[in-house]
Order: sequence, then structure tokens, then C-alpha cells
Amino acid sequence: MNIKNERKAKWELVGKWFLGVAIYSAVTAFAANTPSKELTLRIRDYLTIPVAPDKRDFKSQNKSLLSRINFIREEPGADRNRLFISDLDGPLYILDKRSKKLTTYLDFNGKGDRKGIFHRLMFEGGFATGFISFQFDPDYRRNGRFYTIHLESPRIPASPLPDNSNFPGFDTKGYEVTPAMRTPGRTMTEAVLVKWTDTNTADTTFEGTARELMRVQLNTLIHPIGDLIFNPIAKPGDNDWRVLYISCGDGGSGEMPNPVVRNNPQRLDTLVGKILRIVPDLNEHQQSSTVSENGRYRVPRDNPFAAKAGARPEIWAYGLRNPHRMSWYVDPNDRKKDYLFANVIGLETWETVVIVHKGANYGYSEREGNQQLSLVTQGTSKVNRVGPLPADDRIPLRIGEEATGEMVVPSYPVLEYGHVPEGGDAISSGLVYQGKIATLRGKYLFGDITTGHIWWADVKEMIAADDGNPNTLAIIHPIHIFWAKPGGQEEEYSSYAPIASATYHARGGEAEYLPGFAKVANGRADIRLILVRTGELFILSKSDGMIREVVGAVEH
Repeated sequence: MNIKNERKAKWELVGKWFLGVAIYSAVTAFAANTPSKELTLRIRDYLTIPVAPDKRDFKSQNKSLLSRINFIREEPGADRNRLFISDLDGPLYILDKRSKKLTTYLDFNGKGDRKGIFHRLMFEGGFATGFISFQFDPDYRRNGRFYTIHLESPRIPASPLPDNSNFPGFDTKGYEVTPAMRTPGRTMTEAVLVKWTDTNTADTTFEGTARELMRVQLNTLIHPIGDLIFNPIAKPGDNDWRVLYISCGDGGSGEMPNPVVRNNPQRLDTLVGKILRIVPDLNEHQQSSTVSENGRYRVPRDNPFAAKAGARPEIWAYGLRNPHRMSWYVDPNDRKKDYLFANVIGLETWETVVIVHKGANYGYSEREGNQQLSLVTQGTSKVNRVGPLPADDRIPLRIGEEATGEMVVPSYPVLEYGHVPEGGDAISSGLVYQGKIATLRGKYLFGDITTGHIWWADVKEMIAADDGNPNTLAIIHPIHIFWAKPGGQEEEYSSYAPIASATYHARGGEAEYLPGFAKVANGRADIRLILVRTGELFILSKSDGMIREVVGAVEH
């Protein structure tokens, strides 16, 4: 057994960090969810991602990170055998699953001396800066389309237009930059959504065209647009066919003391802190949607605020800090029942999963988890703290700086965990497993980015917890991991962090602890869970630049 002991320093930090009701709420609620049904995953090394030669030159939390792999998507089509893998530093790789050959399909990083396509790519700041995510169109096999998100800095003195010097198959003629959609407060970065059309989907290097769809102003480097997803059960003719859901973080605005900026996640005239819903193809759903303000996409008229004066019609749900991952669950016994989950990174105390509903307000920046979030005075500063919900648990609806006369009852998470050593700092991705391993089916698997803890919850409990009562939460259960170092014996670990740490140092990582910002953990294991259509479950880590496959599970 190689189960790592928690360091005393962590407890000292937590003790300083939590005050009053925040301490009591976090610890007692976490204890109330003490798990009783443990699982152990058996994992094996699957792929080692190359380390960028200038990786150690970064003057940020990226320093010493071996790779910044962020997403894996399986290429659509039963006859295809390729995985697409994105790296926040810029590359979009293709992996041939049979040969394990890795090729660079696109590279977004053209900053400075880099050889990619976007000269304003903002990637050095850590977290989710850089080339963030991508998603295939449901009709990709016919139309060759996919969608990407990347982060740019308007302050960089370079053209925002793409450069195809090193990707000559990319036809840049006609590419136009869209006006940035305004967000109150200063603008530090812009999140950019692009539609790509590959003229030959068997390519190993992109050949085709691209069209910018949306550009959103962000107040800081953190919490950009994080994920893109289509409804998996939608078919041609359905209202949701080829309709894109977009998770847009708050750009860090909701934790700021400035009341104008702080309200951005609550304001219906801004796109940040929201789940958006658009039709990315102007030729689709013409009878049931309207063309967007910038003329690049369509907005469904059945979006909840499409007819509300002053509101952004793209908004599907709001009041979210950083809903950086989304996943669908379709009830196998009733294919008409589908649920959209969002994993939301918290600020002060809680990491949460919510079920996304049309028009719902998830409370941030006036709620976090199932508590009220407020600015309080501490010495000469204003700090964010959580406390009990108010007796009148409603939030004013906001369009613009001033609240309207309308009040809204917030929606609450279906599961949460605290910022304590048994929990972590930032929730990772989550998914309902419906793959090849029978023990895992019907379980919602998720993890923490920094501590590397992995848990599961019963998806039926999560759905039942979506009852409007903030105190109803699904129980979370711990997952341990069996893994063998190269040439060594299999050992059991209580989290993924020591696995990432061992490989990080074996590959030449120079930091004493895993690199990256964290309060509860010493560094960031930086894990993500990915389930592809063939049922393969992967765990990837930025810190050690590894992708590992889950090959079995045992329930205790």
C-alpha cells in the first residue's frame, strides 16, 4: 500500500482559511457525506504526451508542467480509429489508436516565435488559458465541421487574423474577426469560438476553412468559455438537432468587490457566468430561430430569454462561476429523458455539480453551493465568505446594473464537496459511465483537479436531489486506484496525486511538489476524466503529461 498521508501544513492552511460558519458548514457537511461504498479503479499507462522544448521558460504557474492536455474526443464514425487530443499550449493532436502514432493536426499557438496560427493566443497564464476545447459537429462525417475555443489577448500588438504559413491547407481567405461581445469591467482577454470545415476528414493535417462565430470579453485570465456539447439524442428534425450548448465562465468577475462587475454572472445582458445555446449553422433551424447580432450564427426562439427586453437571447441558464465541464446523461430505460450536468468550480467553500435547466438561476455570485455568498469586512479588506441562506431565499433578476422588480428562486447543486483535505480546490470533469466495465455503469464519476481525489455518486440519487431543496444532496463515495510504475508492482493509491507526482519527477519535473496554484493541495494533479463513444475511460493529467486508461474496477 502506498497511500500518501496528508501533510500537517494543509490543515494549518485550512484552519487559517475557514472562519466561523464556513468552517462548521464545510466540515460537518463533508462528514455527513462520509462514503460507505468504495471502488478501486485499475489503470494503466496509455500515452505519453511530448513536452514542449520551451516549457520551463514560462514565468507562471505553467512552469514545469510537462503537458497541458485538456480534452480527448473520439472521431465520429464507426470505422474510424482516431482520437483527437487538445493541449492548452496550442496543439490539436491526432492519435492513431492502433499504431499510437501522434501527429499535429492544427496548432493554435502562433505567439512570438511559435509556428501556429493565432498570434494573440494567451496561453502562459495557467488554468484554462490557451487552446481550450473543441467539439465535433453531430453531422461531422457529412459536413467535416468541428468547433473550437481559444483565448486571445487584445493587448498583444499582433493581428487577430489567423496565419496559415505553417498550415498551407488552411484557406484563410474571407476569415473575419467578429466584434467582441461586451462584458462590464476591464477587458483582459477574449474567448473566441470558431467553426472549422475540413474538406477531407481523413486528413492528418487540417485542410479547409474557418469562420469565427463569437468573441466574448473577459475581465481576467480565468474562467473563459470552457466546454462545448451537443445533445446526443437529438436527430434531424428535432429542436435540438445541431444546437450547441456552451459553458461560459464568469471571467473572474463574480468574486470582485466592485458591485458592477461582481453582478456579471447574474446579469442577463452579459454572456459570462452562463450556459449558452445557439445554432452554429446559419442554414439550420431557419424557421425556429433568428440570426445573431453579429450575423454569424442563429439563436433558437425557444431559449428562455429570447423575447425578454435587454437580455441576451443566447442564454439558456445563468448564475454560474466556472461551469468548465458539461456532460449528458440519457436514461437507458427511457431515451426521452436526458439530463445536462455541469461541473462548477467554486470560490470560497464548495465544489459542485448542477443539473442544467432552461432559464434556471444557480445563484452565483450571491450563492455558492447551498449557502449564501457575501462580501464581508476583514481588517481593511473586503473578502468573500459563505453563510446560511436568507429566510427569503430569492435573488433579484438583473438586466443592466440595477435590479429589476422581479425576484427569482435559485436552483441548487445535486452534489458538492468542501475545500478540505478530503475534498479539494477545484472540481474536475464528471460523467455517467455507460461503457464496458459493468461495475461502473450508472455511476457518476468525477474528481478534483488539485488533490487528485476521485469519487462516484449514484446518478439516480443525483436526479432525485434535483428537488428544489438546497439540503438534498447525493452521497459521494471514494475511489481508490491500482497502478504500477513502469517495471514495478501494482500498488494502491487513495488519490491520483502521488501517481502524477511519481511520473512528473521520473520525466524530469523539477519542482519539489506538483506545480500549479492550489490552497488545499500542494500543487495540482490536474486530472480530467474522459469517456469516449467506444466506452473507453481515460484519466489525463497536465502535470505529468500522461493519459491513462481505466481497464477494470472492483467494488468493496
